[in-house]
Amino acid sequence: MSNDEKTGIQALQKTHVTLPSEPGGKHQRVEYNYDRHGTLCLIANFEVATGKVIAPTIGTTRKEEDYVAHIAQTVETAPDAPWIFIVDQLNTHKSASLVEFVAKKSKINIDLGTKGKDGILKSMETRQNFLNDPSHQIRFIYTPKHSSWMNQVEIRFSILTRRLLRHGNFYSLEHLKNRILKFIEFFNKTMAKAFKWTYKGRPLTT
Repeated sequence: MSNDEKTGIQALQKTHVTLPSEPGGKHQRVEYNYDRHGTLCLIANFEVATGKVIAPTIGTTRKEEDYVAHIAQTVETAPDAPWIFIVDQLNTHKSASLVEFVAKKSKINIDLGTKGKDGILKSMETRQNFLNDPSHQIRFIYTPKHSSWMNQVEIRFSILTRRLLRHGNFYSLEHLKNRILKFIEFFNKTMAKAFKWTYKGRPLTT
């Protein structure tokens, strides 16, 4: 699962309707002023093998507890399966709560230590090492810093922006949330496919 958050999704409602083009060369007249109804955060899992978005979460915050709840919800779709999440270096992807969830779910009965003091919970580095352990049922693989383009879920976020959000008209946060979920459902059924990387990894020349 390629996993990340798309934050600051604005529920923008146009103050006037867009007028269509008319015969005689009269162009479409687009309303560019909006009323703002707040923002949402989408946490999504892009299944690399199929191109589908699995168990998305949409809420108004992106806190540590929000991310752990999202991972828990995702794992429950196949509770006994092995899971691999590809994520970036965001601190919520290496939180103490996430370590505790993985340990409990994977039945790892060891002393995790104390956050900021000792043991596995001591620092983000120690927590990342634990979460990256290939022997665990739930594993997190971290992309290098400044390399978000390597995470394929970003491609799906780009599609969502171009096809729904950029020219959308949303009357409330709930309306925006429902439109996003319906778009994901529709895309999963009709257009989802695995992405084929075209970058060959050749070094830049001067």
